[in-house]
Amino acid sequence: MMAESTGVDRGIQSLIAARKSLKLSLEKSKAIGLALGKTGPRFDEIEQRLPLLEAAVRPIRADGEALKDVGGNINRAVGPAAAVLKVFDAVHGLEKSLLSDPKNDLSSYLSVLKRLEEALKFLGENCGLAIQWLEDIVEYLDDHHVADEKYLSNLKKSLRGLSEFHNDRGGGEEKERSQLRLDGGLRNAALDKLENEFRRLLKDNSVPLPMASPSSLGDQACIAPSQLPVTVIHKLQAILGRLRANNRLDKCISIYVEVRSLNVRASLQALDLDYLDISVSEFNDVQSIEGYIAQWGNHLEFAVKHLFEAEFKLCNDVFERLGLNVWMDCFLKIAAQAGMLAFLQFGKTVTDSKKDPIKLLKLLDIFTSLNKLRADFNRLFGGAACIEIQNFTRDLIKRIIDGAAEIFWELLVQVEIQKQTPPPSDGGVPRLVSFVTDYCNKLIGDKYKSTLTQVLLIHKSWRSERFQDNQLMVEVLRIIKAIEQNLDVWMKAYPDQTLAHFFGMNNHWHLYKNLKGTNIGDHLGDSWLKEHDQYKEYYATVFLRDSWGKLPSHLSREGLILFSGGHATARDLVKKRLKAFNDAFDEMYKKQASWVLPEKDLRDRVCQQIVQAIVPVYRSYMQNYGPLVEKDASSSKYVRYTVVALEKILSSLYMPKPMRYGSFKGTPPSEKFKNDVDLRRTTSAVV
Repeated sequence: MMAESTGVDRGIQSLIAARKSLKLSLEKSKAIGLALGKTGPRFDEIEQRLPLLEAAVRPIRADGEALKDVGGNINRAVGPAAAVLKVFDAVHGLEKSLLSDPKNDLSSYLSVLKRLEEALKFLGENCGLAIQWLEDIVEYLDDHHVADEKYLSNLKKSLRGLSEFHNDRGGGEEKERSQLRLDGGLRNAALDKLENEFRRLLKDNSVPLPMASPSSLGDQACIAPSQLPVTVIHKLQAILGRLRANNRLDKCISIYVEVRSLNVRASLQALDLDYLDISVSEFNDVQSIEGYIAQWGNHLEFAVKHLFEAEFKLCNDVFERLGLNVWMDCFLKIAAQAGMLAFLQFGKTVTDSKKDPIKLLKLLDIFTSLNKLRADFNRLFGGAACIEIQNFTRDLIKRIIDGAAEIFWELLVQVEIQKQTPPPSDGGVPRLVSFVTDYCNKLIGDKYKSTLTQVLLIHKSWRSERFQDNQLMVEVLRIIKAIEQNLDVWMKAYPDQTLAHFFGMNNHWHLYKNLKGTNIGDHLGDSWLKEHDQYKEYYATVFLRDSWGKLPSHLSREGLILFSGGHATARDLVKKRLKAFNDAFDEMYKKQASWVLPEKDLRDRVCQQIVQAIVPVYRSYMQNYGPLVEKDASSSKYVRYTVVALEKILSSLYMPKPMRYGSFKGTPPSEKFKNDVDLRRTTSAVV
């Protein structure tokens, strides 16, 4: 039993030992399994790194000479590329300065911009070289199997992109896009800021020229100085230099023209130039706009001598470094946009109006204004850039000369045609006579003679005809003598000889008075003038004799002395003669009440002669015989006028009616007459 028990114990211990051994084996197996699990990924990692390790050790397997040269080739390729990268970093370092406002320090801003331009130029010139060096070393590595193929493939792909970028730098928009990729649009942003600063400098320093009163514009002889300070001009020139270097000159000129032309227009606004836009259909004749024509001459002189002269000088100052063509073209655009052509168009509008003698004077006024500015026009608008203004001006001058000459040479014909018209029913001075005498005096007066002579001389020269020195005066004298012939025809046309004599007195005095002491009168001579004065005296004498001179005969005293003792008989005779006088007076007054003597001195003289011929006789007669009828109940039938009333009536005869002054269809200005006094009296005729 003991032995059996011992055997069992040993069996149990063996089992326990086996269990422990088995447990230990299982734990070791588990540990080995875990270790094997961790080893698998490491093998994968090693497997993945093997190509890199292979590439790393490939140079060791490469040819010795290739390995020896590769270092130098790499250094030569990396050197230019490193320089390019350094400059590229410098470009981005300028960004803060170039995005600031140039007005704070324009000089520094321009300096920084120039550095940017130089950097971009360096990049543009050296990027290609650096790429080429890099391409060469990659090709070398590939040919000698010094580097990994995948690595080389990535390098080749990157270099192809750089090469395409570099080669895509053509002209225009493509080049602009290429530059944008180089600097990220920094240069364009800086140039935009410079353009804005250019505009600001112009606007802040462009002030409309102060205007004088329109009446004194012609007295301003001084030339306006440059309207921009020298420091501002220097800044504008500096900006222009940079913008021009970056192909922005056209935009800069556009800004300059816009700002300065608006400034000129603002200067002209105070002159009220709306009349420049008037068309031929908006006025009947030149007389209706002659006030505008006078203004036009003053306004044109102001615009040329003060405004455009200043702009001409300023364009030269600002753009002189860019050449004549640039600044002249700039000035032309300013002149055109500011309204220079509108001034010339107004002159053309006047030339297009209908023919009229007054138009001749206005054409001469326009010619005088243009001729006065001829030197200024040639200097300001003589360049090739101003061809439109030159052509317009030449055409305008030709129209003026042709139009003025045509009207002048037709004057004589127009005067001769007028003789076919009936004479004035009031016996006054025909509108033609009063107009032509005044008109001819103006033509050869100090204001127009030299201008008209010059115009006719030019017109004749265009036709290869000769113009005599005295031809103007000869033609004017022919016109005056044609007026004489018209007077003779008109006098014969009156059926009433009294009115014909009244007309002759009127017009011969008009010629004498209005031509005596004038250039025309001097050329006609004293004998011609005296002849007309004598004609006036003759017709005045005949007129008075055959009209008012007959009235005193009605107040005859014949037979009244014999009946001095018989009041009734004498009273009847006085009544009869007073009635005859009154009837004759009323008839005469009614007949001549509408007749006119426009010349005051002649009118006063004629009225005084009539008064002297009638009033003394009437006064004496009424003093002696008036009492015979005043006590009569019917005295008002015979004593119609007092002496004072009669004198006032006679003194107020032949007053002219106010009429508008015109050309062949107008009348000269005359004094207004207004008589509100009732000159008829029925009370005592004796004062």
